[in-house]
Amino acid sequence: MTARELDAAGITDPALRDAYTRCRALNARHGRTYFLATRLLPVDRRPAVHALYGFARWADDIVDSLDPGLTTAQRATALATLDLRLERGLRDGRSTEPVVLALADTARRYGIDPRLFTDFMASMRSDLEVTDYPTYADLDGYMHGSAAVIGLQMLPVLGTVVPRAEAEAPAAALGVAFQLTNFLRDVGEDLDRGRVYLPADLLAAHGADRDLLLWSRRTGRPDPRVTAALRAAEDLTRAVYRTAAPGIDLLDPVARPCIRTAFVLYSGILDAIAEDGYTVVHRRAVVPRRRRLAVASGGLLAVGAARLAARTGLRRPATYPSAPADPVPVTGRDAAPVSEEVA
Repeated sequence: MTARELDAAGITDPALRDAYTRCRALNARHGRTYFLATRLLPVDRRPAVHALYGFARWADDIVDSLDPGLTTAQRATALATLDLRLERGLRDGRSTEPVVLALADTARRYGIDPRLFTDFMASMRSDLEVTDYPTYADLDGYMHGSAAVIGLQMLPVLGTVVPRAEAEAPAAALGVAFQLTNFLRDVGEDLDRGRVYLPADLLAAHGADRDLLLWSRRTGRPDPRVTAALRAAEDLTRAVYRTAAPGIDLLDPVARPCIRTAFVLYSGILDAIAEDGYTVVHRRAVVPRRRRLAVASGGLLAVGAARLAARTGLRRPATYPSAPADPVPVTGRDAAPVSEEVA
């Protein structure tokens, strides 16, 4: 499957093929929901998504690794090294680091604004120093770099049927919705890392605070104040999903099934959290595999319909091409299975 994706994307250079393959492996290993949705994209666009995810995953792992042997200073040094490699890769299109090489190639092919990567790295650095957020506005500033820019990076790859600027706000909102979902799912794990991503004012409105979360995590005992705060965080996150939803119809029709599937799968994590009684301080809520497969199967049907419409002329072609501006080939936890025929 990897070779078919790379061939379709016109990626022929052996070093680049290896770089993209490594990014795909990162996506498959760490992003079950994201990887599953990516399988619904046209085959030639998947390597770019793997590169974007692989780079974000790598940077995030530097910050979030639970390895007690890594000091904050060592993490900061690793991020600074990555930042330097990123800057050089985006400028020169070359890197000895495979993940950076794939990212730089994707950024060039799709004309992705380098500032989106700069903002992302700024938020990664802040994770080494900031451990909580007084208000949602404070958290939102952090999420611009850690989540909103991911949605904006994806837009050139997905393609739109309107001027790209019109699709940017909902794309950024969807990135934020996904991250808020992760924050809620990972409350307990983030406490173990010394971080709280639930805004302090939201917690206080329900009589909770950081100390109460830590007590609940340490003792394994629930508290109604914590449950109320988590339910409020769920409500806030669902409101962001509602803001993002109209943006799906602004995308190239052949890309919509992928994003709609990701939308349903990620929002399904909120359902799992609620069904589990908001016990995320103690354990991570998981969407059952059969439910993920059912959603993906629906996505497969939508993919088939979109591609049939494209081939038979039943829809107008995307006004703003989703293919790279320069398509000339360049030289120089396990995912749930989905049919390899999605392409």
